[in-house]
Amino acid sequence: MKIELNKEANKLQNYFSPKIISEVNNEYVKIAKIKGEEIPWHNHDKEDELFYIIEGSLLMEIENKPNFVMNTGDLFVVPKGVNHRVSSSEDCLIMLIESKSAKHTGDVKSTITKSIDDQKY
Repeated sequence: MKIELNKEANKLQNYFSPKIISEVNNEYVKIAKIKGEEIPWHNHDKEDELFYIIEGSLLMEIENKPNFVMNTGDLFVVPKGVNHRVSSSEDCLIMLIESKSAKHTGDVKSTITKSIDDQKY
């Protein structure tokens, strides 16, 4: 099934609320809007997490590493078990590819934590 990312992005209602747009094997393909610093430090013990910047800029913070900015077209994989968080001062549209077993904010619960059911359209 063909997916139009811009059309799916227009459906996003809230920041920090990923939506599942497809599945590949045992992975979810998600999109999300990011603006602000609400995502807590967290990790995914057993799963890598792929970030792809569709539009905008994203600050990637990795524990014990220098922070870096990702821009439109950039891709980065956070290895399993690595503490990280992301933020953006302006609207940023991202694609995430995560194992179906991955929790939104790892084992950290916050006001933005979403269940898999909350991530479905």
